[in-house]
Amino acid sequence: MNDTSTTDLRTRADAVLARLVGDPTGAARLREDQWRAIEALVAEGRRALVVQRTGWGKSAVYFVATSLLRERGSGPTVIVSPLLALMRNQVEAAARAGIRARTINSSNTEEWETVQAEVAAGEVDVLLVSPERLNNPDFRDEVLPKLSAATGLLVVDEAHCISDWGHDFRPDYRRLRTMLAELPPGVPVLATTATANARVTADVAEQLGTGADTDALVLRGPLDRESLSLNVLSLPDAAHRLAWLADHLDELPGSGIIYTLTVAAAEEVTAYLRQCGHTVASYTGRTENADRQQAEDDLLANRVKALVATSALGMGFDKPDLGFVVHLGSPSSPIAYYQQVGRAGRGVEHAEVLLLPGKEDEAIWKYFASVAFPPEEQVRRTLDVLARADRPLSLPALEPLVELRRTRLETMLKVLDVDGAVHRVKGGWTSTGEPWVYDAQRYAWVARQREAEQQAMREYAAATGCRMEFLRRQLDDEQAAPCGRCDNCAGVRFTADVSGKALEAAKGELTRPGVEVEPRKMWPTGLAAVGVDLKGRIPAGEQAFAGRALGRLSDIGWGNRLRPMLAPQSPDAPVPDDVVGAVVTVLADWAKGPGGWASGSPDAPPRPAGVVTVASLTRPRLVESLGARIAEIGRMPLLGRVEYGEEAAASRIPASNSAQRVRALHHAFTVPQELARAVREADGPVLLVDDRSDTGWTLAVAARLLRRAGAQGVFPLVLAVQG
Repeated sequence: MNDTSTTDLRTRADAVLARLVGDPTGAARLREDQWRAIEALVAEGRRALVVQRTGWGKSAVYFVATSLLRERGSGPTVIVSPLLALMRNQVEAAARAGIRARTINSSNTEEWETVQAEVAAGEVDVLLVSPERLNNPDFRDEVLPKLSAATGLLVVDEAHCISDWGHDFRPDYRRLRTMLAELPPGVPVLATTATANARVTADVAEQLGTGADTDALVLRGPLDRESLSLNVLSLPDAAHRLAWLADHLDELPGSGIIYTLTVAAAEEVTAYLRQCGHTVASYTGRTENADRQQAEDDLLANRVKALVATSALGMGFDKPDLGFVVHLGSPSSPIAYYQQVGRAGRGVEHAEVLLLPGKEDEAIWKYFASVAFPPEEQVRRTLDVLARADRPLSLPALEPLVELRRTRLETMLKVLDVDGAVHRVKGGWTSTGEPWVYDAQRYAWVARQREAEQQAMREYAAATGCRMEFLRRQLDDEQAAPCGRCDNCAGVRFTADVSGKALEAAKGELTRPGVEVEPRKMWPTGLAAVGVDLKGRIPAGEQAFAGRALGRLSDIGWGNRLRPMLAPQSPDAPVPDDVVGAVVTVLADWAKGPGGWASGSPDAPPRPAGVVTVASLTRPRLVESLGARIAEIGRMPLLGRVEYGEEAAASRIPASNSAQRVRALHHAFTVPQELARAVREADGPVLLVDDRSDTGWTLAVAARLLRRAGAQGVFPLVLAVQG
């Protein structure tokens, strides 16, 4: 391209940018690195990998490139984007530049046919699709080939998700290999991310064909943002951290995000801060789509001081004036942490970033690490089942035949699909019969990388040097240098002071015992395949009533007390007095609450007339002592124990998935004759006592046996639930 045409292209590019950012004067100008990426895509038809900090303007690159390519008659831009929040922001941003953008994702299934027709008619400039769509059988087989043939620019946003070295690996992203292979020659490709170290960058480049051998452009810039001031404040316990938030939230600039590690913690913190008069909203994986949209809108419009969020509020959420990000608990990866704090300070001169680490963080890290890629034996078992099947097997049909929970099974199948060992078709999954090698070395290395990342977060919290420099080095930023702004460079800005009133309220919130335990009402699908003749709805006369737990293992209140007590390495011991006292409070609140036996409601159930425990293979002393103490305090008889048979007592009851667990429990549990007689003769329902409930199936199977033995009703009572 000659100098004149280059100048003309640059002029048109700047004009598109002005429309995109809403500059009526037309004075907006692309930065040189943005222009270099656009020039490579539009003028040279190259592939480019852009690794630049959040807020650098990656979306400006692909929207400006789209406008220029469409002027030339190119097909629509396809943007593969991981989150709905990102898609909503992108559609709105595109409209400002006169670019017609549509989406195909799980929230607008009713629009798919219309959108596809608009794309075919040339009425769409940008199509945003979720990575999950790429391997949907209908989309992959019918839409994707046509889309690949017509695409004018392919954009892979948040490209670190394609790498299992990255902090947010998503196997669906690897399906992009197929789309890349089917693109016509000369179609430019842009991969973007803000959070990739050198290893992830190299892996993404190789997988997307943006490596050096393809003459791709790689733009990697410094990751510092001069507006961010990083801080760490270590406080004694969860109550002090909550109290600190209540006392100091209004002192933080503007509005922001409070990140928690679990859904339970987000809900606890939201409830507490609202009680203290703060305007906050919760945003988690459990939040309905409409409520998520409302929460995002409220934060964008500064109608709330903060969203209390899990990582569900992550990539792509764009609020330039976000004034602060607080983490109540450390993420397990400095790369993930830097991405989240990068939400703040994009369009303001100063934003506060504060980490409040907790003692429970490592237990939460350990739990999430436990759902990594399964051992080879489980993978081979799944492949064998698929190979023997005479038809495609859906996830519900496959789950009972393998010892994997559904989400972990689905992730594993997606990896196997990319590796060519299985194939997703209408109706489920099939085996390809192709040889497959379990890459144990790679999986072990990834696990070690995760451990190294966790150690880095420990070091970050304890660091005495520049915190920004530490994070930038973790991302292999060669230009990392002391920032002069963090608490270690510029001095501590936040004290650990909390008011007595806030601390007392926080302790009250965190020590308030009691979580409802919803009973299981439907048997898992596929039980017939594993020899259990149960299906559909559990008959009302065989269900448990709604139960109670002292707390959730994932919360920051009673969870912190219960986690070490119930940890696998902890010794079995009688139930502690403080736990008994809290359980008594739960029982009292339960009895007097809505639907409780002491509520005075005309349809209230009878008062429990006895206590039954569940035999425990791991904590018999704890469970039996808990049952005995409740019986003694409640002046009820201890009726007996639902037992395991001899064979079951010597084996492990799988916790892998619902069908496998129900199969094992169905054959394992028994109600001794003396207990059956006692529950029949009891003048009311029974309390069914166990130490914890992870899936609810132990309680459901035991309750069914007790009801079939003649119990008038069963109230489950456990110390802890997982969720």
